[in-house]
Amino acid sequence: MSDYIISCCSTVDVTEEYLKEKNIEHVCFHYYMDEVAYTDDLFKSMSAKDFYQAMVDGAMTRTSQVNAEEYTAYFRKFLEQGKDIIHLTLSGGISGTINSARIAAEALQEEFPDRKLVVFDSLTASAGYALMMDKLASLRDEGYDFDRLVNWTNGHIQNQNTWFFTTDLTFFIRGGRVSKLSGWFGTALNICPLLNINDEGKLCPRQKCRGKKMVKRAALEAIKQRIDDGEDYSENIFITHSVCYDDAREMADMLEFAFPHMKEKIRIFDIGPTIGSHTGPGTVAIGFWGSLKEH
Repeated sequence: MSDYIISCCSTVDVTEEYLKEKNIEHVCFHYYMDEVAYTDDLFKSMSAKDFYQAMVDGAMTRTSQVNAEEYTAYFRKFLEQGKDIIHLTLSGGISGTINSARIAAEALQEEFPDRKLVVFDSLTASAGYALMMDKLASLRDEGYDFDRLVNWTNGHIQNQNTWFFTTDLTFFIRGGRVSKLSGWFGTALNICPLLNINDEGKLCPRQKCRGKKMVKRAALEAIKQRIDDGEDYSENIFITHSVCYDDAREMADMLEFAFPHMKEKIRIFDIGPTIGSHTGPGTVAIGFWGSLKEH
C-alpha cells in the first residue's frame, strides 16, 4: 500500500465511484440553492438533471469554497494514519480555496513534522482537473514515490489544457460574465463562446462562434494545434458537460476520430454543482495534454 495519498476537490467533476476506483481522495465544496445549503458531493444528494432543471426553473445558486478549518480536519485524518499528502486544489484563478489549503497545510506541518504535505494549484477545473488526477493516479500506480510524483507535477502542470464552450449564455449573463446587452445580441445571433483556462488558471474567451457545429469544429482545431504529437497522441482526454450529453458525445466522437491512438476511450462526466452554478446547462469542457498554455 502506498505511504501517501493523492487528493483533490469535488470540482474535479467525476463520480465518487471513479475516485474510489482510482484511489483518489477528495474534499467537498458547498453550494446554496435559494439559500438552502448543500454539499457538492458529486451529485449523490441531488442528481445533475434535478440540479440543472432547478436552475432553469429560476432557482438562484451560489457557491462556497472549502475553508481552512475544513482542510485542517480533512488533512489531519490522513496524517494521523501516517500518510503523506499530495493535494491539488481548484484553480486559484477561479477560487481562493488554495489559500485556505495552504494555511491548513502550514499549520499541520508544525503538528506533524515527520509528514509531508504538498499543496498544488491545479490551474484548472472540471475536465482538465479530472485528467490531471487520472494521470497522477496512474503514475502512483506505476511506482512513483512521493518525491518523484511531486517533481513530475511541478514539471507538467502547465501541460494540462482545459477548453470550454457553451451553447446557452443565460447563466453567463446572470452571473455577470457577459453583459445583458452582449448576451441579448449573442443569444439572438446564436453565439457559442469558446474559452480556455490560461497559464494563470483564469478563464479566457478565445472565439465567438455561430452555432454548435462551428464551436465544436473550433474546439477541435484549437486542440489539434496544442497537442504536440498530433494524431499520434496517446494520452487520455476527459470531457464534462452540464446536461448536454449529446453535444459532449459528438465532441468525443470527433476527438476519438482525430486521435485514434489514445490510451482509453474518452470518459464523459457531469459538470458538478460548484462549476455548474456558474455555467448553467449547455456547457462542455475538454481536458487534454498539450503545449504550454498561453495568457
